Amino acid sequence: MLRKYASLAGLIPAAILALAAPVLAQDEEKAAREPTSPSIVVTEAVEKPLTDRVHATGTIRPVQEVYVQPLVDGLSIRELKAEVGDRVEADQVLATLNDDTLILQKSQLQANKAKAQAGLAQYKAQVIEAQANLDDAIRQRDRATRLQESGTSTASQVEQATAAAEVAQARLQAAKQAVAVGQAEIEVVDSQIADIDLKLARTGVKTPVAGIVSARNAKVGAIASGAGEPLFTVIEDGALELVADLSETNIQKVEPGQKAQMTIAGGNETTEGEVRLVSPTVDPVSRLGYVRIAIDEKSGARAGMYASAEITVDQKTALALPLSAVTSGREGSYARKVEDNVVKQVEIQTGIQDGGFVEIADGLTAGDMVVEKAGAFVRDGDRISPVTAQSAASN
Repeated sequence: MLRKYASLAGLIPAAILALAAPVLAQDEEKAAREPTSPSIVVTEAVEKPLTDRVHATGTIRPVQEVYVQPLVDGLSIRELKAEVGDRVEADQVLATLNDDTLILQKSQLQANKAKAQAGLAQYKAQVIEAQANLDDAIRQRDRATRLQESGTSTASQVEQATAAAEVAQARLQAAKQAVAVGQAEIEVVDSQIADIDLKLARTGVKTPVAGIVSARNAKVGAIASGAGEPLFTVIEDGALELVADLSETNIQKVEPGQKAQMTIAGGNETTEGEVRLVSPTVDPVSRLGYVRIAIDEKSGARAGMYASAEITVDQKTALALPLSAVTSGREGSYARKVEDNVVKQVEIQTGIQDGGFVEIADGLTAGDMVVEKAGAFVRDGDRISPVTAQSAASN
């Protein structure tokens, strides 16, 4: 009996498996016919700080260049007192001119002045003499007039005395005019001497502003001329700026006072700058306008260098998505929102871009999940298996 039951027990599992086999086969066939949802990387729309920047490139130039010219023409250069790269102060002498000719002219004028002063003294003595002669002639005329009234003098004598007084009066006027001429001559010589003194003072060629000497064209022995090439070029206060061109779209965002981060070509370090001036016009052909960005003196920049700048035009905290999650077209921008594992294309409005992220001004809310990178492989209404970027990286 025991052997019989044992044999029956061994046949039961085999029978059950035989009956279940068709059912399992049908389930596997059904599962094979049903498509599986693709695994797609999704990302979440979150609030984050964003910075809107405008990129600009250009050449570093002096803010203000001052040409130092001689104020006296025709004199040779005697000595140079500044080199290229020297930092100079306002009114500092950069070169001296030969003043031998001017000193000789001044000596001649001083001699002329002494001669004119001697002549003036003579004219003044003549005035004194003419005044005395006039006084005597007036007394003689008055005496002759009284004698005529008493009958002891003739009319002819009175007329002679009157004529003599008139002649004395004319001589006095002539002497006074001579004094005036003598004084005018001295004043002319004084003005000529003052002109020579001014030229002598100007033989020291001075810079009107403080700054750095960027060019020196002066040579010892050359004849200085105010109409020729400047002797020196000075960068006022050593101030430099980046002059960069911007498109007509970007230049509308830039305003004076905005901060900028600049990088000089060939260097890795950045330096702070500030927008100093924005061009009020745009070139009608190139459609470009320029901005001038003041550079920190400690940056090590030199005029003529090439540099790039990132101008910060706006900073805010806003809803953002990676750029890869946004599709842009002629009709606008879109994102593929994921709800209940189903893709739904939604229209969005974008704002500023910061690196690999873009502001979402409208169309999504914080916490919404969207397709991050596979937007080109899914369509509106597709069912997917969402996978976060962290999970995808770990796998």
